[in-house]
Amino acid sequence: MGFLQDAPQLPHPWRSDRLLHALLDRALPASRRAALDADLDALGDYALMAWQRAGVTTRRKPVLTQWDAWGRRVDRIELTAAWQEGPQLTTRHAVLASGHENHEHARLEEFARVYLYHVASEFYTCPLAMTDGATTALKASGNRALIERALPHFLSRDAATFWLSGQWMTETHGGSDVGHTETVARQGADGQWRLHGRKWFSSAVVGEAALALARPEGAGAGSGALALFYVETMDGAQRKPGLLIDRLKDKLGTQELPTAEIHLDGLPAWPLGELANGVRQVAPMLNVTRTWNAVCAIASMARAIALARDYAARRQAFGRPLIEQPLHAQTLADMQAEFEGAFALAFEVAQLLGRVEHGAAAPHEAQLLRLLTPLAKLWTGKLAVRICSEAMECFGGAGYIEDTGLPQLLRDAQVYAIWEGTTNVLSLDALRALAGDGLGGLRSAVAGWLQGADPHAAFAIDAALDAAAGHLDTPSTDRATLEAGARGLALTLARSAAAALLARQAAWAQARGDNRPAAALRRFLGHGLLRLADTGADDTHLLLGE
Repeated sequence: MGFLQDAPQLPHPWRSDRLLHALLDRALPASRRAALDADLDALGDYALMAWQRAGVTTRRKPVLTQWDAWGRRVDRIELTAAWQEGPQLTTRHAVLASGHENHEHARLEEFARVYLYHVASEFYTCPLAMTDGATTALKASGNRALIERALPHFLSRDAATFWLSGQWMTETHGGSDVGHTETVARQGADGQWRLHGRKWFSSAVVGEAALALARPEGAGAGSGALALFYVETMDGAQRKPGLLIDRLKDKLGTQELPTAEIHLDGLPAWPLGELANGVRQVAPMLNVTRTWNAVCAIASMARAIALARDYAARRQAFGRPLIEQPLHAQTLADMQAEFEGAFALAFEVAQLLGRVEHGAAAPHEAQLLRLLTPLAKLWTGKLAVRICSEAMECFGGAGYIEDTGLPQLLRDAQVYAIWEGTTNVLSLDALRALAGDGLGGLRSAVAGWLQGADPHAAFAIDAALDAAAGHLDTPSTDRATLEAGARGLALTLARSAAAALLARQAAWAQARGDNRPAAALRRFLGHGLLRLADTGADDTHLLLGE
């Protein structure tokens, strides 16, 4: 037999991850590490097993069976092995429950687990994110009855009592503009509310509960008249008859995740609070679910780079390994530098979320969280697609072959820029977060991160922030022009914040004899921070005209 190329091998995701080790060494008290490290090691074991299993088994998708052999409506969904294993992994290693412990490091510890579990979970992390968001919204609602009913299940550390929650917001009109929601909530003579309508994207339909937007019967038009309701989907082992699954979506990626179109036909529901302003009640979820999105995006990047680097050491070309070919090595190093910036920003948001939730944040940090969350989500979402695409190219033609598992990384990555708000939606959200104080909160944070940092890096970061401030503060800039340039502004601010966080990490690491973060910082700065664009309206109209 002729030559056979060795396949890439995945290094142990926890033991080999210097960035995660360094982050936890810097940010966490030593007293919190033993239990966390044990969970991270076990999740790394699982990720390694899942990658090896994928190489020797046939890939499967969920299957919906709507009717049994005798004509009964069952709407049964058969799940993949990873999804069947999800409840045990989640509860045994406190993937979700750890984020709601009563200390300021809870979110960091939670998202360290999420980061290691995500790719192996086959996007079981999607309903986990929805459940985390639902838990946060229920807490904010103050509805004691629902809190006592649902939270012990959502945060259970026992798979037998663990529940998932969906978020049923999107209808056929689309995602971000929910003002046209057609689902109606009707209250019966017994006082029970019931939902009637159609939801177009339900990514956690296999869960036991959900939060759903609906318009109380007789309420006015628009988003302000919507209410947020809690529903339960199961009656023992059977799905409630008021929930009908029309079909599962056939998607580009995340194919193991059963995303459904559903009809609500009198499903019992309970309002979280007042029978209006439901969109406002959704808001507490957004920082949570968008942080999940960002952390999952960097997890996909980490996986793609790890495989590309291992393959580069195994693959010979022109007499030497790819890793020794200067241009290939340059490409891998560029990917690594961008990833390290994204890692720093995503985990800073995770830490900031924990501090704000537990009252340990500085005065400016609540506003900072409001800005950095959409910035981290939008930038990491776009970067994940680019990194996974570049990694596929590192394998040449083999990267295009389905059963290598590599195309799946790219297809799955595309969802990060779409879920929880597209890049443009989040850019406008960031623009709103800059109202009033503008860049003041971010500048205060950056000044703290840059203490003791490389002065050349500090100069470049300050210059980028000055340019962003000039873009915002130009007297002649009208609202339409600001909105047209919002994406470039958001990317500039995300990269500037990431660079400052890289500078902080570089200073910390260099004091301990590790120069790798400083190298990542130099290369990241070399890629440039500014992404501000000329948004001439005349050219836009010309280019889009007939």
